[in-house]
Order: sequence, then structure tokens, then C-alpha cells
Amino acid sequence: MLANRLSADPANRVLLLEAGEDTPPGAVPPEILDSFPMPLFFGDKYIWPGLVATINRRADGQANTRLYEQGRVMGGSSSINVQSANRGLPRDYDEWEQLGATGWGWYDVLPYFRRLERDLDFGGPLHGQDGPVPIRRILPQHWPPFAHAVAACFDSSDCPRLLDQNAQFEDGIFPPAFSNINDQRVSAASAYLDPATRSRRNLTISAASRVTSLFLSGTKAKGVELERTDGTIGRIGARRVVITAGALQSPAILMRAGIGPAAPLRSLGINVFIERRGVGANLRDHPALTFCQYLRPELRLPVDFRRSSLVALRYSSGMEGGSLSDMYITASARAAWHALGERLGLYFLWCNRPYSMGSLRLTSPDPKAYPQIDLNLLSDPRDLRRLAAGVRSLGRLVISPDVSDNPDDLFPATFSPIIKRVSEFSDRHKRLAELLARIVDAPTLFRRIILRSFMLGGSSLGKLLANEARLEEFVRNNVFGVWHASGTCRMGRESDPDAVVDPGGKVIGSENIWIADASVMPRLPTANTNIPTIMIAEKISDGLLRA
Repeated sequence: MLANRLSADPANRVLLLEAGEDTPPGAVPPEILDSFPMPLFFGDKYIWPGLVATINRRADGQANTRLYEQGRVMGGSSSINVQSANRGLPRDYDEWEQLGATGWGWYDVLPYFRRLERDLDFGGPLHGQDGPVPIRRILPQHWPPFAHAVAACFDSSDCPRLLDQNAQFEDGIFPPAFSNINDQRVSAASAYLDPATRSRRNLTISAASRVTSLFLSGTKAKGVELERTDGTIGRIGARRVVITAGALQSPAILMRAGIGPAAPLRSLGINVFIERRGVGANLRDHPALTFCQYLRPELRLPVDFRRSSLVALRYSSGMEGGSLSDMYITASARAAWHALGERLGLYFLWCNRPYSMGSLRLTSPDPKAYPQIDLNLLSDPRDLRRLAAGVRSLGRLVISPDVSDNPDDLFPATFSPIIKRVSEFSDRHKRLAELLARIVDAPTLFRRIILRSFMLGGSSLGKLLANEARLEEFVRNNVFGVWHASGTCRMGRESDPDAVVDPGGKVIGSENIWIADASVMPRLPTANTNIPTIMIAEKISDGLLRA
């Protein structure tokens, strides 16, 4: 996005560096174009290989650590995610302003939401019609049977039916908006790096080029060092440096350059040029759980119906410490790309307004060493209580004749090793999934045995819901971050010692370093981070062009 906007001024010479592969128009891999998030099933091809995060501490005190998939491809995570185009709520951005991000209130950011979007369903003062990112929904008149069945279940929440989550801000049941057209993904790369942009003489795009360090002279960045996939090292001077590596990589780049908390950096032998203790702090994600539900044949999607996330429910927990619209559920009619996934609906349940915060820190100045990431989910008991209550709510809603009134057909998606092995895309795994699919379609009693053995370790959802302590233990042991990492270089007032960038995105204390990604969020919005992150880049690029 920034490359597009900044190179629109011919006075600027822009170099775009991407660690992963390029996806130019006409050569976007089919798995990235797919409406289903297929890149996640292609091993390490499109993600940072081996990047792990500590999610939390289990009930027994052991660290719960898992892979944390982050896009390493042109367009970043917008090229691998579920394409959600959820803005969040006005109160999210008004809160940003209250936290010190002056000029980031709702009416300040709305023009940039409108600038980025081309809404294919709705117009009016809250929507854009000319932006590069097409946004659409699968509206109820086009819903497959699964969506109607789940919406009928969600009606029991007493939330109203809505059509536009980006303009109707109360709790409700709605078709989620997503960045997609002609049943194909539109990533930030597809939207902003079109042929006309790529042909600009003042724009150079260098893929497969990983930034290993900034080199500073005092408080001024002189340029960047990069490593190409062939092992060659390059060093490039720059008048201004804009970092958009995401909430896990951007703070690491700063810290390796000597920008961050002084004592930990010095302990690694890193010279400190700008002390900002907030670098790597304030790490937030939405704590989430997933559940699968066996689908009767008539509720399964047709093979050619690729978009599977069809219905969402935004609701208020009503619990002490909660707030309006603090919970979220999405319902998908396909749990995975293969035959087994086609027989299972998938529900994502998460706290839309988490209180827990984590952090990341460097373990080595070596750019090949990932930072140590601790999401610290559920460290605030309010998040644990609301997520446990959310499990109960989900069970009440979807154990229903509309989908299935058999409680054993709904089960936590705590995937066993065999299910994880099946997930990676290959002909062998396709055949194995087809075998498992036939087993799952067996008579009810046999299916219960299979599901309990592979998914629940012999337990059942009913047993979890019958025992509060056991339910909380399950939530602690199975929670994960829903890939919405944010906040590690948060915006704030220059006088705030915990702020990292000012409201223009400039690193406080630096002369010419900016950050324009989810790391600058003061607090997570009540939303997926895809569209809010693009909005951030739009607004910061506008400020850079005016400077």
C-alpha cells in the first residue's frame, strides 16, 4: 500500500523490500487467489518458517507454545488470511485517541477506511466506492443451506439480523465482509501493486530480500542491510525508512538497530541509540477457541463454493469486566480443504475486547534468530471467564435441530497429530482425508467413538460443560491467538515513555524512521486486523506525502 501511495508522487524514489516471493498480476499462485485460505496448508512456503509463540501457561504451569503463522510473501498476511474486511467499531478509534493517538478518532480514520475500499454492496457516507480493495458479502439471498441453519441458531441469542457490520455498529448476526471479488482473494499486493503502479519509473520492487538491519548514525537511519535468498548481502541508503513488517517483526528490527528498552539490548551487546521501553511491549491478540460440528449432507457446501465463512455473531458477554460487543463467533461451512473438512462446520469463538497483554524480546542480535514471543493470553481472569462463558453460549446456540441436536456432533477442534498431518496440502493427505471422511460418515455411534478418540482424547463437550473447573482447564490448555498480533510499537504522545511512535507513525526520538502496521495500534480494535492495518498505512502515507 505504502509503495503505491508514496510512489504516486514522482519526486519520491521508492524501494519496496519483501522477504518472501512476489505475486505479480497474472502470476498470483492459485492457492493465494483461492477464497478459502489455502496458503496456510502449503507448509512454510508463504509463512515465516518455524516462528513460534508462547500462547500462555497451561493449567499445570507449563508453557503452551505453538507455531504462529505470519505471511512471508508479497502482501504479507493479507495474502494468507481469511480475507476479513471488518473495520471494528467507532469506539475503538475514539479510544485510540484517548490513549494518546491524537487524530485517530473515528471521524479521523473514517476517510481512510473509505479511501481504501470499493464496497460492492453498500454506499452512503460510511462507505467508499473508488478504492483499490473490493469488499463484499455473501448476502442472505445467496446463502447456502448451512448459513441459513446457523443464522437460525444464532437467532436464539436475541441479537438482530444485520447486513453491514461496517456501518451497523450494534450487536448482531450478519454476513461477514471480506476483501474478495469474482470469488478470488484481493490481498494488499493485488489491490495496490497493479500493473500501472508497478510500471512507475520511481518504484523498485525487490522480493526475496529480507531486511536484516537498519544502520543508524545517532538518531538517523542511513539505510538498511538486506539478505537475498541466494545469500548475497546488500546495503542500501535511504532518506526515509518506513517499516511495515508486522507486530512481531517490526519491533525486532528496531531492537536489533538499537531502538528499544536499554538494559535488555545492552545485555545482548547492542548499542542503544534511542531508548524506548515500549518496543516489544503491549502485545495483544484475540484469545480464541475453535470447534467443529459434524454436518449432515444437505448442509455441506457444493465443491465449487469456495467461500466458507458465511455468518458472524457479535454479542456482549454481559459479564462483570466485559463491555458491549466484547465477544465474537464466526461460522464456516468447511473446516479444511479436504474431504474430511467438507463434512465439518467450523466455529471460531474469541474475546473481541481482551485485557491480557504479552510482550516480545530479542534473544540474540542475529537477524536469523526470531524474537521470543509471549502472547500471555488469559493472564487477565476476565478473559478466561468470558471465553469459558462463550463456550457455553456456543453450545446453547448450535446444538440445535437446525444444524444438529446431537451434542456429540459438536466438539473442540483440539486437533490430534493425525489431523495435523492431514492438514498439509498433498495428494497423500487428500487420500487419507477421504478415508477419514468415510469413517466420519459412519453410523452415529461409530462416529462418536471416532471423534472422541481423535479429537477429544475420549472426552466429550457435554462433560466439559458440566464441570466449571474442567471447562476452565480446557480453555487454558487450548486457547490460541487468532493471528491478530498488534500493539508492540504503539502510538502515543511523545511525552509518554511507553509510546514508540508519534501519531504520525514516526519513531519517537528518530529523525527519519516510521512504522505503519498493526504494531502501532494502541489497543486491539473490536475486529480482525486486516482492514484496520491497511487503513493505518493509508493514513500514515498521507502524512508522509504532506511532510
